[in-house]
Amino acid sequence: MKGMCGWIGTKEAIPDTRKITNSLVVSMSGELKDSVQALYGARDGMAGWSEMGQASCYEIDSLKVVVVGNVHWKSEALNRLSLETSPAAAVANAFSTSSKAFLEEMHGAFCVAIMDEQADRVLIAIDRLGIYPLCYSLQRENFVFATSTDGVVAHPEISNEIDPQAVFNYLFFHMVPSPGSIYKQVFKLLPGQYAFFQNGKIETDFYWHLKYADSGRSLISERKERLKSLLNKAVKKAVIDEKAGAFLSGGTDSSTVAGVLTETLHKPAETFSIGFEADGYDEMEFARITSRHFGTHPHEYYVTAQDVVDAIPMIARAYDEPFGNASAVPTYFCAKRAKEQGIRVMLAGDGGDEIFGGNARYAKQKIFEAYFMLPALLRDSVLEPIMFGLPGIEHIPPLRKLKSYISQARVPLPDRLESYNFLHRASLDEIFTSEFLEQVNSQVPDELLRTEYGRTDATASTNRMLHLDLKFTLADNDLRKVNRMCQLAGVEVQYPLLDEEIVMFAAQLPPALKVKGLKLRYFFKEALKGFLPKETLTKSKQGFGLPFGVWMQTYPPLQKLAYDSLKSLRERGYIRPEYIDGLIEQHRSGHAAYFGVMIWVLMMLEQWLQHHQTKAV
Repeated sequence: MKGMCGWIGTKEAIPDTRKITNSLVVSMSGELKDSVQALYGARDGMAGWSEMGQASCYEIDSLKVVVVGNVHWKSEALNRLSLETSPAAAVANAFSTSSKAFLEEMHGAFCVAIMDEQADRVLIAIDRLGIYPLCYSLQRENFVFATSTDGVVAHPEISNEIDPQAVFNYLFFHMVPSPGSIYKQVFKLLPGQYAFFQNGKIETDFYWHLKYADSGRSLISERKERLKSLLNKAVKKAVIDEKAGAFLSGGTDSSTVAGVLTETLHKPAETFSIGFEADGYDEMEFARITSRHFGTHPHEYYVTAQDVVDAIPMIARAYDEPFGNASAVPTYFCAKRAKEQGIRVMLAGDGGDEIFGGNARYAKQKIFEAYFMLPALLRDSVLEPIMFGLPGIEHIPPLRKLKSYISQARVPLPDRLESYNFLHRASLDEIFTSEFLEQVNSQVPDELLRTEYGRTDATASTNRMLHLDLKFTLADNDLRKVNRMCQLAGVEVQYPLLDEEIVMFAAQLPPALKVKGLKLRYFFKEALKGFLPKETLTKSKQGFGLPFGVWMQTYPPLQKLAYDSLKSLRERGYIRPEYIDGLIEQHRSGHAAYFGVMIWVLMMLEQWLQHHQTKAV
């Protein structure tokens, strides 16, 4: 429904730049719609599109600009130019005045590209939270960029060779994290990052970093009112069309957005919820509590096992890279239901946990970090020599637990966050073929985590984990999930809780206000007491979890699809057949939910490969 692409070739004129540019557009959107705006040169082309009017192109002299999204500026002059002419015209003006530095003045959710054919240079960038994606490649003197890897590899000079390292990274993270992509020579921008192509070389850097407060006075009262004001402002900005609705899982974030949306519209908001006929997975009652509390107009849909069978191939085809987050299925059906009811834009609650401290690992890691508050002499000279040197510890339950605690605490962050990763639960030689392992570096996932964990200036471990999650949990995972599934369903999506003012406000809260002791989202919940239902404030986090593992045991068509996918995956040379056999047996033996996760991840890898007509490594 919206996106951009572009390219610049060698210094010689190319016969049909329009044809090449249009082929990139079609590979991403399926057709050349009326909403597509395009600019062509002697050896370049670029295009942007949005059915909600959020794309603009502008050309002046040798400069071409395309911008997609909601852009606003610190400068009133640029805001005025954007309104009177176009957002792309404002970008062209700002770039001509200050070159790359203009990005610091550009705000909102957006992706932007500036091409100067005469100077042989291109600048591309995405917003601070990574709401809009951009990927790029430089091959055979052609620089190509697009909001989807599909668009990049559609260029005739760009290779679509699968990267074995990306396959390994996918199986570790259940998605392919940036800056890599599933293709060997295609790369993705990180949140707040730009890429500058000039004279045949690419330079990348960050134009923005989120500043965290690692300490400070825990003043709540005035901050409560500030949060409420920011929420109202953010939801109003997110309502870009009168036909707006909201996802409603019944959790803190979706309930907040639904409640503020109802207040903003001065009428019952259209809310959409998903349920499952499976014990431990259905949260519909919490969604109903929120709907009754705020007086929304609720729409419910119960996803069935057959729905999952029908959706899997479609979802695999929709993603431009393998994507293993199973909650994509309920997200799609929720957005689809909204589309059927005439909704054109959906408001999603994603981001609250990652800026206000709502993920369980934040509290869990505080417990492990507390170990280092003990005197070093006690740790090094007493506890650890006894725990790791005294025989028979494993036979004394309390001491066995203490040893396990110390063992985990000694693993530094962020590595400790992946202690229970599937790829750490067995030897890699037991999971992967030797031929595949020869092509990958098994340390890359940990290195990616460490790089992002260390990129922030924050010193408090809670803040550093929040910073890490802005990339890995949000930009690389949740936003990809919701963006793609809304696109597949045919609706736009907005993220009020990721409004820059809210994100910066949350970053300046002291860590103790985010996670107070072991209480998650302490400030947020305190601030919204009296607004949110009591049941919402006290419920445990779940979201749109999918009972795939359970249903796979009881619904033969779903089991067949999974088994057929794993059978095909065996032939690709990634995974040892005996590992797949063991996974299936463990799933059958009663650990359906746990082992169903890895079966889903492997199945979606094979489904993606099949629907993108790629070959094994």
